[in-house]
Amino acid sequence: MSQVSKKTLNIRGRLVDLSAPLVMGIINITPDSFYSGSRVESENELVEKVGQMVTQGAAMVDIGGYSTRPGAQEVGVKEEGDRIESAVAPLTKYFPELIISVDTFRAAVAERGIASGAHIVNDVAGGNLDDDMFDTVAKLKVPYVLMHMRGTPQTMNQLTSYKLLLPEVLSDLKRKIDVLRSKGVTDLIVDPGFGFAKTIPQNFELIKHLSEFQALGYPVLAGLSRKTTIYKTLHISPEEALNGTTVLNTLALQQGASILRVHDVGPAVEAVKLWMAAGNYTN
Repeated sequence: MSQVSKKTLNIRGRLVDLSAPLVMGIINITPDSFYSGSRVESENELVEKVGQMVTQGAAMVDIGGYSTRPGAQEVGVKEEGDRIESAVAPLTKYFPELIISVDTFRAAVAERGIASGAHIVNDVAGGNLDDDMFDTVAKLKVPYVLMHMRGTPQTMNQLTSYKLLLPEVLSDLKRKIDVLRSKGVTDLIVDPGFGFAKTIPQNFELIKHLSEFQALGYPVLAGLSRKTTIYKTLHISPEEALNGTTVLNTLALQQGASILRVHDVGPAVEAVKLWMAAGNYTN
């Protein structure tokens, strides 16, 4: 595998530079996401929350209509699509320069989100849960976040047995990248899938070796915000996990992450600025 060379994304004809890391804010149009601070329940609340994220420096927001926390309740395709569309449509009106990502593992929902004005498909299942996803992304010609996961959100915690964690995760992602490229998908973002079919020690192992994911040839997204790895290690709640999130985000930056997916945009943007000011930015 060659070392990373691609540091741009084509967003509807606009070339977005990732040589300086960007921050993606999390917005959940769900009643049961593990962190209550990411949930929104009305259009006014959505616009206000995203406006705060933009002011704090978010370049992207990720809109989810299906909670992927362990044990989350099933949501129908239509309901998930309705949730996504109800959020994407007003955001394109109020924030025309904002990059909007649709967080879904369903091709039909991804298609609705892009048709509503979103720009990126973020698939936590890496194509595993919908055989139409890769062909749909290829047809839509949008950037695709390819994440590593096993099973479903309901079963992934029972699927954490690996002979060799890092080689197996890298091999799975490489195989899927080859399939996506064969279909004409060229704008990819790689996500190791922290917390998805991985134990806490396995998550720390992936953080330690995150730089190796750059060998896949694409920008790396780190989604560590307020996750179990932080709050269970520190014996605190998700609401108390901001400081721990900043620590792990900084480690991810040191290991070459190009995008930080977070609940708290301001602290993540500050981490990026300080990391760059310390001499880590090379253009």
